[in-house]
Amino acid sequence: MKTEVAIRSRRSIRKYTSQIPKDADIQKILNAAIWAPSGLNNQPWKFKILKNNEKDKLSEFTHYGNIIKAAPVVIGVFLDKEASYNREKDILAIGASIENMLLQAEALGLATCWLGEILNKREDVEGFLKVKLSYEFMAAISLGYPDEEVKSSRKPLKSFLLE
Repeated sequence: MKTEVAIRSRRSIRKYTSQIPKDADIQKILNAAIWAPSGLNNQPWKFKILKNNEKDKLSEFTHYGNIIKAAPVVIGVFLDKEASYNREKDILAIGASIENMLLQAEALGLATCWLGEILNKREDVEGFLKVKLSYEFMAAISLGYPDEEVKSSRKPLKSFLLE
C-alpha cells in the first residue's frame, strides 16, 4: 500500500471482529513503531501487548472501555524516562512512533484507535500494569480487524496555512 493511500484511508475504528491479529503482524506494527524519528536517536519508547483478561481489566480505567473490550489486542505505549533527554521532544517522538503503528496496521488491513482519555488515570494504569516507575504511560492503541466503516473529511489545506 502506498504511503498516501494509507494516510488517507486510516481511520479510528472502535468496533472490531473477533478475529485475532497474527503475532507476526503485531511484530510488524511494533517494528514500524521503533523506526520513528527521535532526538539524538534515543528511541524513548516501550510497548506492552495486552490481550484477554489483562486487556479487559485495562478497560476499567477509561470511559471508552468498550473500545478496549471490543479489540482483540491493545498496545500500551510508554515513555522510557531513563532514555529521555528532553521531555517535549521525546513526547513528539512517541507520537511519531504511534503514527507509524497506525499506518503499518492500516497497510496490513488491521484497524486501530489511538486512545488518550485513559491518560486521566495514568498512575492507576501504570500501577495496574506493574511497569517500572521510569515508564510513563502515554497511550493505548486498540488493534483488530474492523467491524465498521468510518468516513471522514478534512478542511482545505489553505485553512491551516499561516500568512
